[in-house]
Amino acid sequence: MDAQDLGYALTQVVHNLGAVSVTGGAAAARYLRFSEPQVVQRRLVWLVLAGWAAQGASGTAFGAISYAYYGRFPDIHGIAIAALVLKMVCAAAGFSLAALYLVRASSWSAARCQRAWSALFGFALTALTAAAFLRWFS
Repeated sequence: MDAQDLGYALTQVVHNLGAVSVTGGAAAARYLRFSEPQVVQRRLVWLVLAGWAAQGASGTAFGAISYAYYGRFPDIHGIAIAALVLKMVCAAAGFSLAALYLVRASSWSAARCQRAWSALFGFALTALTAAAFLRWFS
């Protein structure tokens, strides 16, 4: 087994789990109804925050593995670069909004919390869509 392939595969596992966390956590918080929504949503925002952290760390690891083995970052251009930038913007925005939610949501109205969850879900869907374009155009 090639160490590089193992590194990519393990990094992809973390990346996939992060994608599931940000998408599923935000969708559940936004669209499911709970008997104690504040308690459940607080737990889910931790999941979403960890998922965005995993996305950022694993994305960085993909570049680091390529650099370690080839002495350069992957050669991407055009649509792939735009998709990568979009994914990075979504990760930064999603992480920031999830962190803000943790700090401030207790003073927010229910409608404002729903808007935050809608935004988090939108960031997740946008990042997933950009991932497909990054994969196929690189």
